[in-house]
Amino acid sequence: MSDGLITGMAGALDGVKVRRPRVLSPLREHLRDTMWFAPTAGLVGIMILWLLAAELDTQLVDALRADEDYDTIKDLIGIADDAKTVISTIGSAMMTFIGVVFSISLVAVQMASGQFSPRVVRLYVRSRITKATLTVFMATFLFSLLTLTSFDSEQDPRLVTTVPLVESIVAMVMVLLSLLLFVAYVNGTVRMMRIGFVIDRIARESFRVAAKQPTDLPVGTEQLGPETARITHHGRAGVLRDVNIARTVRAARRQGVVLRLIPRIGDFVVPGTPVFTVHGGAAPSRRALGYTVSVGVERTFHQDLAFGLRQLSDIALRALSPAVNDPTTAVQALDRIVQFLAAIAPHPLGALGHRDRRGEMRLVQSVPDWTALVDLGFAEIRGCAVGNPQVTRRMVAGLDDLLLLAPAERREPLLRHRELLAQAVERSVPEAADRAFALLPDRQGIG
Repeated sequence: MSDGLITGMAGALDGVKVRRPRVLSPLREHLRDTMWFAPTAGLVGIMILWLLAAELDTQLVDALRADEDYDTIKDLIGIADDAKTVISTIGSAMMTFIGVVFSISLVAVQMASGQFSPRVVRLYVRSRITKATLTVFMATFLFSLLTLTSFDSEQDPRLVTTVPLVESIVAMVMVLLSLLLFVAYVNGTVRMMRIGFVIDRIARESFRVAAKQPTDLPVGTEQLGPETARITHHGRAGVLRDVNIARTVRAARRQGVVLRLIPRIGDFVVPGTPVFTVHGGAAPSRRALGYTVSVGVERTFHQDLAFGLRQLSDIALRALSPAVNDPTTAVQALDRIVQFLAAIAPHPLGALGHRDRRGEMRLVQSVPDWTALVDLGFAEIRGCAVGNPQVTRRMVAGLDDLLLLAPAERREPLLRHRELLAQAVERSVPEAADRAFALLPDRQGIG
C-alpha cells in the first residue's frame, strides 16, 4: 500500500471543518429532513417580494402623475397589457412543471428504495436541488397570480393607480431562474439514481459526522464519580435521533453535575427508559433538559456515527442477494467502508466527553467503539460474500490495508474477520485453486 494512499485515508477527516455544537443545530437538521419547510418559507418570501414590487410600481406611477407625464404612463400601460398574456401563461405552465418535478421525485425515490436500500431515501428528501426547484416553481406560480391581481382595467392614464411593470419584470426573471433550476434538477436527479454517486454521498455524510465527534480521550464511568440520579424518557417511543449537546451541556453546567447519555444515538427508546445518569449532584430540572433529546421514526446522520456504515452494508447486502446478484456494487460499498474505517481508525471511540466553555466535562456520550464499527462494516457482508470472489478479494485487500493503518490495539477485530473469511471460503469452495484465487487481495475485486 503506497504512502500517499495511507496519508490520504488517514487524513480524510482533516478536510472537514470541525464546529462546536450550536443550540439550533438539531433543529436545522430536522428541518432539512422535511419537504414542507423550504416551499413554505419560499411562499412567504415571495409574498413579501410581491408587496415590495407592487409598492415600487405604485410609487413609479405616482411620481409620473406628479410630473404630469401621462404619455409615459400610457406607454407603461401598453407594455403591461402585452406582459399580461405572458404572466397568464406563466401561471398555468408552472403548475405543469410542479407536477413534472413531483413525478420525477417519486420515481427516483421508488427506484432508490427498491434497488439500493430504503435507508437512502432520506438523501432524496434532503436534496437541496429538489427543494430549491420545488420552492422556486411554487413561488413563481404564486407570484404570477399575485401579479395578475395588480393589473388595472382602467386605461385612462389620469385614473390609473398602478402599472405592474416591476412585478412583470420580476416574474420574467423568476421564470428564467425556474428553467435553469429545472435543468440542474434533472441533472442532479439522474446523478442520484447512480449507485456510485449515492455511495459517495453516504460516505461524505459519514465523514461530516465523524468530524463533529469530540476529540477527548474515552471517559470511563468510574471517572465520573457515584451516580446520584437518573433521568427517564417521557416522550413518545422511537429512535434516538440526536441530542442537543449545547443545551445539555449548559443545563449540566448550571447544575454543577456531569450527565452521561445511556442509550446510543440510533437506539430505540420507549417511555420510562433511562436516558441520562447524573453524577455529582442533583438532577437538572425537567424544564432545563426540555428538547434536549430528539426521538423520531428513523435514524439520521446528524450525530449517528454508525448510520453511514449501516447504509453501506445494506446496499452491499442487497447487491449480493440472489434477486440482484450485483457484486460490483458490493465492491463499491466496500471501498467506502474501508475508506471510512481507515479515516476513523486513529480517533478516540467508545465513551466521548463534551466540555463546557471552562473546559470541564459536562456530558459523556456513548458512541460505537472500534470493534462495533468493524463488525458493522464487515460481518454481514462477509456472510454473503462467499461464492463471489470479486467481493472476497476486495474484502481481503481492505482488511490488509486497515491492518496497516489501525493502531496495534485495534488490529484484533480485523484479524478475526480475515480469519473468518478464510475459513468460510475454505468450507464453501471445493477447489484449492479457486480458494487461493478468492483470497488473493485485490482492491478492484477482479478488476
